[in-house]
Amino acid sequence: MGQDVEGHKLIRQGAEGRIYTGLFLGRKCIVKERFPKTYRHPALDERLTKERMRGELRGILRSKAVGIRAPTVYFVDTKRNAIVMELIENVDTVNVHIGQVLQKKIPSGDGTEDLKDLARQIGVVVAKIHAAGIIHGDLTTSNILVDRTTTKNPSSICLIDFGLSHVENSAEDKGVDLYVLERALTSTFSSIPWFFEELLASYRKTYVMGGEEVFEKLEEVRLRGRKRTMVG
Repeated sequence: MGQDVEGHKLIRQGAEGRIYTGLFLGRKCIVKERFPKTYRHPALDERLTKERMRGELRGILRSKAVGIRAPTVYFVDTKRNAIVMELIENVDTVNVHIGQVLQKKIPSGDGTEDLKDLARQIGVVVAKIHAAGIIHGDLTTSNILVDRTTTKNPSSICLIDFGLSHVENSAEDKGVDLYVLERALTSTFSSIPWFFEELLASYRKTYVMGGEEVFEKLEEVRLRGRKRTMVG
């Protein structure tokens, strides 16, 4: 992990790489390291890995440039294909947060207003990155973090894991981003179908120039998804 990161500890390993925690110059950090894929030709693997890293860095930096909360990048190790970035604290994934509200582990009435606030802020954040031409590429409830203290403003939302992100103004890609998020929400939280509708209403209000075209593409993507389900 190099001399710059101290006390690194592996916390997760997936198909694309390993995630460590540690300290970088005295600051808590996350290290995302991509390892070689032996099933790919070495030259192709190296090129794809570098492209993924550049895409992730670009997605983070562009999101922060338009006022969206994302981890601060501390260091890029090109030899190990690793990115050292800020460890975001005092947050939960949206998946965990919604689950806690529905199980009434977060005391706020019946939780409806808390979840409506959360849906609206996610809608604002997604609309802002899309308006800036940023496609997240893996917009799931596990890659959106929410502050444990509030859900009432966009800064309470933090986007992570930009490994599949790219810069593209295609309404189709934005529609797919929304569809991925919709599927993540409805597959886990079918008891609150209004959550995504609240999110879309906020998205529409925020993304005034271009949002309608994205909505049209979202409907097309939904239709294709239903057809694949029926065929399968």
